[in-house]
Amino acid sequence: MEEHQPRNAFDIPKLFYFESKNTHTGSRGKLRYIIVPEGGQLQVSVWRQDLCYEIVRDRGGIEGEAQFPLTEEGFEQMIAYLQTEYDR
Repeated sequence: MEEHQPRNAFDIPKLFYFESKNTHTGSRGKLRYIIVPEGGQLQVSVWRQDLCYEIVRDRGGIEGEAQFPLTEEGFEQMIAYLQTEYDR
């Protein structure tokens, strides 16, 4: 049996997952994030509070937002953005 190999440092599903209009939430360390595919873009929001996205959003606690094309290149840019946010 093969060991689980992370797709990337954040273990985010591959691009097809988002092309199928699925949303993904996750965390790494203290960084929390949500990725929403919308209008041909990957919309990413990040925060560091130990609360769900909806509560943090309603309280104005989102620390960063970015959009990337819903392409392989955009996916890689999104991973780089999350890594930059994680390193802050």
